[in-house]
Amino acid sequence: MSGFSPTNVGVIGLGRMAQALLFPLLESGLVPASGVRAAVASAASAQRLSQLRPELAVSTDASAAWASAVVLLAVKPQQLEAVAAQAPAASTTEPPLLISVLAGVTLARLQRLFPGWRIVRAVPNTPALVRCGLTGLAWGEGVDGPQRSWVHGLFAQVGEVLELPEPQLDAFLALTSSGPAFVALVAEALADGAVAAGLPRLQAQHLAQRTLAGTAALLQQQNLHPGELKDMVSSPGGTTIAGIRCLEKAGLRSALIEAVLAAAERSRQLA
Repeated sequence: MSGFSPTNVGVIGLGRMAQALLFPLLESGLVPASGVRAAVASAASAQRLSQLRPELAVSTDASAAWASAVVLLAVKPQQLEAVAAQAPAASTTEPPLLISVLAGVTLARLQRLFPGWRIVRAVPNTPALVRCGLTGLAWGEGVDGPQRSWVHGLFAQVGEVLELPEPQLDAFLALTSSGPAFVALVAEALADGAVAAGLPRLQAQHLAQRTLAGTAALLQQQNLHPGELKDMVSSPGGTTIAGIRCLEKAGLRSALIEAVLAAAERSRQLA
């Protein structure tokens, strides 16, 4: 990816998001499986992951993972303090690179907990699991150009990457990381409506998903403002405008705005 080519990568917490980032890295050959050291909380998780990817070294002992040139930190935010206490002091000659995907945890807090480390704060979202993700990146002090290129390339394997000022990451998280849950709720409600109108459940779910996917593709590929698309399908006195009237009466637009604002505020509180 760049002039920075680490031969070993440590992973602290190998959940679904960490797997979504790590497995493409292995498949691309950019880091050999022999150079990956992953640490998980329980022996049962280690055994399950070892069966899933036998080529990986997965352990409940994090010492080898912490000794890597790059460490992907993917634990729950509430576990951060305990996990950070296990981290070794950073080398002064070649500081290791820590990539955090912990929601809401700021660079300042990470730098305090990992003094001397070079820190990257990353905010990926769950569509990364199917390589349709969005990731926001903010850089800590000392992360140089080759390291930035390598990190950018890591997340580019699973979707689009944006570099943002850190204060914007809370809004980015609220829209892109919490947003899939909001969209899933809309998909579920649309399917429920179709079932109420007479469609079988599985067919209604499929059609709701395809409708959302097709709408997103149309908005993006034709560079349409959402209001344009809404007007395109809202005939005078027709079915769509009748439905939109119900949504406006129910306050759907305001509810979604408030949901994004609430998620952003919660992200700030987690800092």
